[in-house]
Amino acid sequence: MPALLDAWQHRPTQRKVWALAAPMILCNLSVPLVALVDSAVIGHLPHAHQLAAVAVGGSLYTLLTWAVGFLRMGTTGFAAQAAGRNDGGALRQVLLQGLLLGVTLAVALSALAVPLSSAALSLMNPSGELDSLARSYLQIRLFGLPAALASYALVGWLLGTQNARGPLALLLTTNLLNVALDLLFVLGLDWGVAGAAWASVIAEWSGALLGLWLARRALRAYAGKLDWPALRRWLNWQPLLAVNRDIFIRTLALQSVFFLITVQGARLGDASVAANALLLNGLLLTAHALDGLAHAVEALSGHALGARDRPALRRTLIVAGGWALLASLGFALFFLLAGHWFIQLQTTIESVREAAFANLPYLAILPLLAVWSYLLDGLFIGATRAREMRDAMLLALLLSLPLAWWLQALGNQGLWLAFLGFMGLRSLCLAGYAYRLSRADRWFADHPQGVADAQP
Repeated sequence: MPALLDAWQHRPTQRKVWALAAPMILCNLSVPLVALVDSAVIGHLPHAHQLAAVAVGGSLYTLLTWAVGFLRMGTTGFAAQAAGRNDGGALRQVLLQGLLLGVTLAVALSALAVPLSSAALSLMNPSGELDSLARSYLQIRLFGLPAALASYALVGWLLGTQNARGPLALLLTTNLLNVALDLLFVLGLDWGVAGAAWASVIAEWSGALLGLWLARRALRAYAGKLDWPALRRWLNWQPLLAVNRDIFIRTLALQSVFFLITVQGARLGDASVAANALLLNGLLLTAHALDGLAHAVEALSGHALGARDRPALRRTLIVAGGWALLASLGFALFFLLAGHWFIQLQTTIESVREAAFANLPYLAILPLLAVWSYLLDGLFIGATRAREMRDAMLLALLLSLPLAWWLQALGNQGLWLAFLGFMGLRSLCLAGYAYRLSRADRWFADHPQGVADAQP
């Protein structure tokens, strides 16, 4: 206990954690702002199909960017470890590899987007006006896809160097510029749906250019040169691609859980699926806030592992874990005491409110179960141990499926109990892998090779 207290009271670690967590929390909370403003601005246009086109086209574009969200997480761990070793050459290589991978994926996804969007729209069977506007919106947004994916790599790299102000500046610039241009193009210049799309494209490229400038400035603190011949060797790409592959599989498994919740909720009726969507908004709010602390764990644990600093790693986990526990308790009390207000704020439909009210206790419990998976994800990302993250997620999913089947008779409450079971199992599986690595002393002695380590 005295050792835990000493670690908790270590002021430099407290400062480092909050220097990273606070800006990332602001970054995360700024993301929903753009979607909200898009809806509000387009919602003031005269036709419903215009708002629907932005919603449908935006969802298709988000699906493309979500699919490669691993670029951010995969880059952070390698950059943090290189910064911990003070290896400027490796930092430059990680940055360039992330940017090249992002641009390559953007080109590939842009080529696939048109046929895939046509198939998706045909399944929706939209009106002629909606179909035409949604396609136009998506095609314009694709011009910003290389910048959006490059920004993922830049945010991950900057966070890995323990520079949280850089991601904050990049994301706030992108999101606030998007809002301002939305107002100008749609309401001021009357460009309609196309104006909303071009606002996003310009904002994405502005954010990416700012990120490149911030990365160039950050590199001044790290001496070293880029090894251009190393970029042509497949061996030097394998660690980054392997980590990104495992994070992608892990993310697909997680998203399948939310998809199953939506499908099963729809089978239980319109009120149930709508109520679940409102309750899951509470989970998203919690996750956006707690992810700020998880991002701090990614950067600081990766730096400690790169520097082989065991006390720093331990202090980081204790300080971030303590604050995450306090924050999750705060969210649990909020949903328990003010959950009715939270639901009433989102809808006036009485049947949906009643269905949501019945499951509020489960939402209150959720932060206390989920917080540990967020923090442990941060540790595994910082350690570039994506394989263990992937296996823990798949194991939790496989163990949860029989539970979900057994609880079907309880209706929507059974669905929420199964979801709580999944989140608890996710945390336990990650904790089990972390414990096994600690017992075998493999965090430092047998960590996966970083990008620079792969160079012959």
